[in-house]
Amino acid sequence: MSEQVENKLVQEQTELHVVVTDVPLEAEKIPNQEQDEVKKQSLLVPEAESMPVHSNSLSPEHEHEHEHEEENAPHQAVEERTKSSHLPENEKQALQELKQLVQDALNKHEFDISSSTQKEIEQIEPDTEKGSVLDPSLQLTANTTIFEEDGAKTLEAIEETIVSSTRSNPTKEKPDEPVPLFIWGVKLFEDEKTDVILLKFLQARDFKVKEAFTMMKNTIQWRNDFKIDHLLEEDLGCSELERTVFMNGYSKEGHPVCYNVYGEFQNKELYQNMFSDEEKRQRFLKWRVQFLEKSIRKLDFGPDGVSTIVQVNDLKNSPGPNKWELRQATKQGLQLLQDNYPEFVAKQVFINVPWWFLALNKMISPFLSERTKSKFVVAGPSKSTETLLKYICAEQIPERYGGLSRDGDFGTGDCVTEVIVKPSAKSIVEFPVTEACDLSWEARVVGWEVSYGAEFVPSAENAYTIIIQKMRRIGSNQEQVISTSYKVDEPGKVVLTISNLSSKKKKLLYRFKTKLIC
Repeated sequence: MSEQVENKLVQEQTELHVVVTDVPLEAEKIPNQEQDEVKKQSLLVPEAESMPVHSNSLSPEHEHEHEHEEENAPHQAVEERTKSSHLPENEKQALQELKQLVQDALNKHEFDISSSTQKEIEQIEPDTEKGSVLDPSLQLTANTTIFEEDGAKTLEAIEETIVSSTRSNPTKEKPDEPVPLFIWGVKLFEDEKTDVILLKFLQARDFKVKEAFTMMKNTIQWRNDFKIDHLLEEDLGCSELERTVFMNGYSKEGHPVCYNVYGEFQNKELYQNMFSDEEKRQRFLKWRVQFLEKSIRKLDFGPDGVSTIVQVNDLKNSPGPNKWELRQATKQGLQLLQDNYPEFVAKQVFINVPWWFLALNKMISPFLSERTKSKFVVAGPSKSTETLLKYICAEQIPERYGGLSRDGDFGTGDCVTEVIVKPSAKSIVEFPVTEACDLSWEARVVGWEVSYGAEFVPSAENAYTIIIQKMRRIGSNQEQVISTSYKVDEPGKVVLTISNLSSKKKKLLYRFKTKLIC
């Protein structure tokens, strides 16, 4: 009995954790039926990246265990294979075969959406179950499989029948020219962006051409049924969700960064507004697809562009497994994203993770490929900022996550300098000034627990040093950005002093700029 309870708890926790995914891909395949069942219950994300060398435990003792390992771990980036010329020969051949299949399908008008086809689909599709999160249009990604299992017509069979009857009726002629095909705002077969698009489907299906082609057809069908272009213009009235998911800055490799803040769903009013009934859950999922689609359309699908996103998932105060409504919406949304948005994640970074996440992570690790694991990064609360700094520059990281990206005089174009302050040592930073000006600077120490002071030292002999900020101790519970301006009337230098009295090294982040006084 206790084992059954434990298994049920693990499953519920896993279902909850799926919330933290975004733009996921197909799950890794496992050789036998028993492993398939385990994975269905324990998968964290479809691009399910398990705990690599960057993972950190929540407890201080475990964090010390991983500290040395994390520092010496290579910064491995998953290569984006977007140039067809850089592909191995077998993958080049697969790409050419897929292009030919898609071109042939376009010429035969297999991607054209017929009103009679849609009507027949609606007649065959079963009624939505009571309590289902999605309406029928959201469930079309699984139509082919469902129809085959029920012994009814498949979508392909419907299309084939209609095409056949159209040809036999001289009054219903297909146009000679194929209808242009668009996906994620890109017109296929217009330029090299086509290769980038098709490669996503191939990579999602391990370069199995027929499977990639089927996935692509299903995706295009779903996009038409879901009316993606119309959804982009729709006002869903979900402005309160902007604090739960938002884009902010870029990674060191140029990937846009999306932050998913799941602790926000602890707000009872927000939770009720989003998940209390089926209609609201549908609206939430539509908003999530809308947000994702808008973000994707800003990507560069050129051969030299960046067409993937870094996901940062903040699990601090995330809802527990008792949030049934959220789990239901999550499971449906996960399947939807998995089927229709392949290979859009460059890195999945999980921060402020609870203990159970790490345990679950270790459990599923054996079922995942090395490529999948290489995208997955996990960090406990005390290591979250340091982990983000491995992949994102400080000026691009929001202030709430230990960076310097915030409203103020400085912008993301004002680069931040990082300095290591050794244990039981001082670090001196100098800002030289040659003429009268207003000098501004921002500084913060990751984890603080240091003493900080600032002074102005004139260049003239026998001049007096001016104290700008007396040395004061700043504790970890006072995590903040120090932002200061000082008017300089003569040549000299501003000196910042950071005194680290702890037994751990610290990371100082700072930047400065001057404005001449007219």
